[in-house]
Amino acid sequence: MPTVQAPPPTLVQPGSFLTLHYRMAGPDGADIINTFGGKPATLSLGTGELSPAIEQRLLGLAEGTRTRFELAAGEAFGERNPELVQWVARKLLNELGDPDEQYKVGDVVQFPTPDGMGRYAGAVQQVKEGEGSDGAVQFDFNHPLAGQPVVFEVHVIGIL
Repeated sequence: MPTVQAPPPTLVQPGSFLTLHYRMAGPDGADIINTFGGKPATLSLGTGELSPAIEQRLLGLAEGTRTRFELAAGEAFGERNPELVQWVARKLLNELGDPDEQYKVGDVVQFPTPDGMGRYAGAVQQVKEGEGSDGAVQFDFNHPLAGQPVVFEVHVIGIL
């Protein structure tokens, strides 16, 4: 009687399209994102949806794998860059958005990229009031988890 061999497992490769559940937590253990309680995520490796360090950890995992890994401070989202903390003149903010906008520390504000094709975010650090348009707002354009350790848990449901 012939022996039937199971097909080799499907493994995560560069460019794989994945269906997965994942959870990312910061240094305090609090969830930053967690899909385990709801609908799984679908994403393609290499498109920037996950950091390169996280994508590297996924490569070679078999369909059905559930694992957890820790990324050292700065590994997942880079080190904090002090040059990405910048003052933006209120006059420019008025031109880019709503001139009546009230900025508060902790607010996250979306900015258009110079080519107008994308967006990036900055978190308000300080607000300097001024007469008319003389004020300014200090933004931190670093990723919120830059320079921090991250825990990543994943369940690879499907690989295409």
